[in-house]
Amino acid sequence: MRKTTVQLESMSYAMTEEMKTLRTNILFCGNDKKVITVTSCVMGEGKTEISIRLATSLVELKKRVLLIDADLRKSVMTSRLKATGADKGLTHFLSGQCSLADVVLATNIPGFHVIFSGPYAPNPTELLAGERFKKTLDYLKSLYDYIIIDAAPLGMVVDAAIIAEHSDGAIMVMESGSIKYKLAQNVKEKLEGAGCPILGAVLNKVDRKKTGNYYGKYYGKYYGKHYEDDKKIDTANSEYSNVSEAELGRQIKENLKKDN
Repeated sequence: MRKTTVQLESMSYAMTEEMKTLRTNILFCGNDKKVITVTSCVMGEGKTEISIRLATSLVELKKRVLLIDADLRKSVMTSRLKATGADKGLTHFLSGQCSLADVVLATNIPGFHVIFSGPYAPNPTELLAGERFKKTLDYLKSLYDYIIIDAAPLGMVVDAAIIAEHSDGAIMVMESGSIKYKLAQNVKEKLEGAGCPILGAVLNKVDRKKTGNYYGKYYGKYYGKHYEDDKKIDTANSEYSNVSEAELGRQIKENLKKDN
């Protein structure tokens, strides 16, 4: 399968511990919670960073994880991961311009695969609401332990609610001290209206200096429902361009076995 190289900036001790807390709470939600949507109220609250860190944290436990960048309006994931060569993405696939094998990328992190958003599409809501997206999630769910979906802010557009309909749970990311109660409540109601359980919320960008904590400002305080050298990618061989869905599944499984 196609490959890309990603780079992650190191986290502070405090950030690492908070992400472990988030990961642990997700695990305690049950093994039926495999497809998890991460959204926020507005832009800039850090949902993409949380999505990436949650996915890679689960990989540390030898879980097979697929990260899907489904923010089709203003994606920043490619730059956050410093990935190169991702010439096709989710918008290409959902609009029928390529096969699934063209967009599922293995990374240099064993067990961690990613689908980038692709270029901006004029009809992101229609693409996500289509049967192709739902069937693809059902198929991928049989191959991975977890699928983490980075969705657009639900306080601004409806995309995340559409994705949530096909998810097993959702996480709300909120920037500390900047989001009004009414807006957060509205996002919560939209997720519940989609029939998606809210697994918890991440209070992000907390300034611990103001709250008396020694570590200062960092990502991630989790509140669960149960608890208050750049390298070019290896270009794909032409034989993969029209690979069948069954063959893709075989390739992914084989790749994950090699990873482990």
